[in-house]
Amino acid sequence: MPQMSVRGEVMPASPIRKLVPLANEAKRKGIKVYHLNIGQPDIPTPEIGLDAVRDIRREILEYSPSEGYKSLREKLVSYYATFNINISADDIIITTGGSEAVLFSFMACLDPGDEIIVPEPAYANYMAFAISAGAVIKTIPSSIEDGFALPSFDKFEALISERTRGILICNPNNPTGYIYSKEEMERLKDIVRKYDLFLFSDEVYREFCYTGAPYVSAFHLEGIEDNVVLIDSVSKRYSECGIRIGALITKNKALRNHVMKFCQARLSPPLLGQVVAEASIDASQEYLQSTYDEYLARRNFLINGINAIPGCYTPMPMGAFYTMAKLPVDDADKFCAWCLKEFQYEGQTVFMAPGSGFYTTPGLGINQVRLAYVLNREDLAKALVVLEKALEAYPGRTL
Repeated sequence: MPQMSVRGEVMPASPIRKLVPLANEAKRKGIKVYHLNIGQPDIPTPEIGLDAVRDIRREILEYSPSEGYKSLREKLVSYYATFNINISADDIIITTGGSEAVLFSFMACLDPGDEIIVPEPAYANYMAFAISAGAVIKTIPSSIEDGFALPSFDKFEALISERTRGILICNPNNPTGYIYSKEEMERLKDIVRKYDLFLFSDEVYREFCYTGAPYVSAFHLEGIEDNVVLIDSVSKRYSECGIRIGALITKNKALRNHVMKFCQARLSPPLLGQVVAEASIDASQEYLQSTYDEYLARRNFLINGINAIPGCYTPMPMGAFYTMAKLPVDDADKFCAWCLKEFQYEGQTVFMAPGSGFYTTPGLGINQVRLAYVLNREDLAKALVVLEKALEAYPGRTL
């Protein structure tokens, strides 16, 4: 048998999807599975976006420009202006989801062996994209006890070496729901400017900020405009995960030129997805507000429910629609698999993402899970009952 690549060998399995076969087998047996593992919203896509698909009258579904349609990019300029993010259409490159924006930014900015610093827990696919680019992730642990606040300036500096090229943040954060404050963002700016680093800022959840404080984008940080690479996607704000439309935004012209080479190699972002995304930017304020209100209500319901279960703890997330929860179990990987393979309560079980997959430091997150509050409150209530019963029955319970 031919030898496989080292890259493929070290590529981590997704903590979000690796247990899917177990969930599918449970469903095959007739068990109801509550999916708390993945950020797939159940809120309907805006009707204006669906209408755009229904009303397509093209005779040819052609390649789009490698950087994406200018009409979409121009419309995004107006969208970002509502958040006081002042850019031009030329600063925006449309990508195949936010994932491709992360990958292409790594490929354009990092050579094999270069390092980027990431607070952990972090979105697991960042590690996969870094491996694909031959780069090295250096993580700084944040703590559930202080709500996953940004680690101190000194901890960042301790990791900086001659191979350090950037810092990556997700704000609002996946998987923790934490939002970095203006003061924390200013600290990041100081580090980036002092060491002339890239600041990769994944901001796909900006619509879902529950603090009441003004949203602080990396583009709001003065003096590091050419260092900032903003990652975005329409997947979450319009419930359009499947159209695969994201964006890479930077004022750094040399970086855009590098990224465009990778864009040209993959030809073009999805045509139909761009049609839907462009239409969806005109979604009504009523749609956006009702979506926000629903996630806020779900957050409050889930967090209160988790913290009412003996031995469980989760801080109150201030953004996105995720939380990291500490459970009274010996090993969350084993517990999550056990819930799908061996447990059911009244024909129901829960599917959660093991916390260890969001860390690279060995041993961290061993008793944590990421929960996505993307189910309606009725289903969340049922899932909480099932989780409490599972914890009572689990052989590896630690309380």
